[in-house]
Amino acid sequence: MATASASAAAVDRLWTIDDVSAFLRVPIATLYQWRHHRVGPPAFKVGRHLRYDPTAVRAWLVSQEA
Repeated sequence: MATASASAAAVDRLWTIDDVSAFLRVPIATLYQWRHHRVGPPAFKVGRHLRYDPTAVRAWLVSQEA
């Protein structure tokens, strides 16, 4: 059962700003600017670090389709 819990943890893992940058293929500086201007995918702070919910990032991306 250790593998089942490990795979569940991998699914529930929050993304770092590096993860989101790689997924969206935008520079990290762009993500900081979007956050400053309150646009872009929603992020929250965990301690001093930004974290993103992968589901929310994907939903934001879909909402950007024109």
